[in-house]
Amino acid sequence: MPALAIANALRDSGADVDPVLVGAVRGVESRILPTRDFRYHLLPSEPIYRRTWWKNFRWPFVAGRLLREVARLFDLEQPVAVLGTGGYASGPVVWWAARHRIPTAIQEQNAYPGVASRWLSRRVRHVYLGLPEARSLLRFGPRTEVFDTGNPIAPPSPERREAAGRKFALQSGRPVLLITGGSQGALAINRAVAGWLDHYDPFPAELIWVTGRSSHAEFVRYQSASVRVLDFLDPMADAYAVADVVVSRAGMITVAELCAWGLPNVLVPLPTAAADHQTYNARVLAAAGASLLLPQSELTPERLQRVVGDLLHDPVRRQEMADRALARGRPHSAQEIVSKLLTLTR
Repeated sequence: MPALAIANALRDSGADVDPVLVGAVRGVESRILPTRDFRYHLLPSEPIYRRTWWKNFRWPFVAGRLLREVARLFDLEQPVAVLGTGGYASGPVVWWAARHRIPTAIQEQNAYPGVASRWLSRRVRHVYLGLPEARSLLRFGPRTEVFDTGNPIAPPSPERREAAGRKFALQSGRPVLLITGGSQGALAINRAVAGWLDHYDPFPAELIWVTGRSSHAEFVRYQSASVRVLDFLDPMADAYAVADVVVSRAGMITVAELCAWGLPNVLVPLPTAAADHQTYNARVLAAAGASLLLPQSELTPERLQRVVGDLLHDPVRRQEMADRALARGRPHSAQEIVSKLLTLTR
């Protein structure tokens, strides 16, 4: 979560500023924030639905309560600056701050900016871009400053490799494949992996497979000495530290982590992501030679086995991709964002 990475960097900076995190009651942050050592607030915000558009009829009822809660939040916290990192909770908060002349900033993670970023980019003082390709798709106000900072992540910690190897009980000498669909999991990826395990023997790597909680029960039967089937993994850094190849969705924070760690990867974008932004992310990284793009429409056990298997057996190509990924990596982005954000508080 980029907001957490920035909050940690802000706390580590020694600045006399207290980070307060804001999320949505129905968002993943409602599960994660109680486990972190930051003050936080959860708002009754809801997304704008694109496909199931009829659900948007609730918004006239949601908006009134939401704005009252935002007003109460600002009265309580009296913030000196507000940073939005995307998601349907951040838009109303940043808009309220800008409307009341509180210094504001947004951080856009993706190559194709989201609706909130396109709406707010003219109103805020700072815009921090995860990928420079997003700049041409945004419109800025006369006082807006734009910075190519990269995406805020926890910096790589390769020193945890030995301990992580013991944690996952890895066999030495075999490559390690990490497959993850993100915090919610990815059923299409999971079923392709299951088909690969069913029909291709022996499996060519040690496998760390993060299924997501919703479908873990369906795939836990594949657990074995060389296949670790996990419902959720936090921190992901343990898996990154030992992985040789990664298969994942193309959310930009995940992609930023893969680049910072220098991990060869195969990206399977979520086809239903808003404005197909994950495909834009994957295309940018594939064009840079840091990733391989495998559309979900082409995802079969056979294709997954061929693409990933070839990569596992080609260390020269893996090293080339790792070098290209590192060239796009910005492991200290959170610290750079904090240094610029603090200028708004003065």
